Amino acid sequence: MLIRHPAPPLQHGDDVVTVAASSALADGEALAQGLQLLESWGLHCRPSAVVGRHWGYLAGIDSERRSDLLPEGPSPLLACARGGWGAARLIEQPMPWQPGWLLGFSDVTALLWSRLAAGFGGNVHGPLLTTLATEPSWSCERLRDLLFGKPLQDLKGTGWGGGSATGPLIVGNLTVATHLLGSRHVPNLNGAILIFEDVGEEPYRIDRMLTHWRLCGALQRVAAIGFGAFQNCNDDDRPDTLRFNLEQVLRERTADLAIPLVADLPLGHRPGNAALPLGQMARLDGQRGQLSLLASAEAPLQPR
Repeated sequence: MLIRHPAPPLQHGDDVVTVAASSALADGEALAQGLQLLESWGLHCRPSAVVGRHWGYLAGIDSERRSDLLPEGPSPLLACARGGWGAARLIEQPMPWQPGWLLGFSDVTALLWSRLAAGFGGNVHGPLLTTLATEPSWSCERLRDLLFGKPLQDLKGTGWGGGSATGPLIVGNLTVATHLLGSRHVPNLNGAILIFEDVGEEPYRIDRMLTHWRLCGALQRVAAIGFGAFQNCNDDDRPDTLRFNLEQVLRERTADLAIPLVADLPLGHRPGNAALPLGQMARLDGQRGQLSLLASAEAPLQPR
């Protein structure tokens, strides 16, 4: 499947639309700080009314949150306010995606993967508007460079071996991605460089999710696997003899795949969430522990 609708680099003066597709946003201070940073890059942030909008734990009824993704007029960048839960509800019905950029991570994985599966480029796994102001300067500069079409530096992690492999990059939250399996919203995984992150999941749950990926044959289709931050994902309450730690689970569930593996990549639920473009050709080197982007244009995905 080809990416039929690539996203052109942003230009000064381009509009930014705030998207609240997931959980309700009660405090607008962090959101305002994120928007202020985008304004400092020369972008124009449209006014929004997402702060305080809610329907139970969601940031509004489904139609309100869906309308954030389908604004009137040109919208070169859709920037998600926060994660939580709710984005996957919006793709139960076909979404008339428009060309442009979509930025976010965590629960936004559902939207990023859905757009990529539908042939749309411009999907950036990176900071949310409410986390952007807490990112270190290198991470903010990386996001700006990505959106404005400049080359990006390699990311360094911890190599777990397996040589190196090249393929289209697919990045996401493990929990959210696992709940997309079997749907039309999973991008083609054949030969992909698959990168996961997560937060607040105990090792047995990580084990259960990766086992599901193995049982359905999805993990066996990828060319390489990388792991970002798995924040607060260790179980410290059980005795050592009655538990596995996170690293043991990640290694055991992937070692027999005989593909490149890299851990500790700087992305996920903590400051230093490096922006990455889904669909772009990348190389993951399991010996050097390095993730490299190979071209500025998004890559064609392999046949299923």
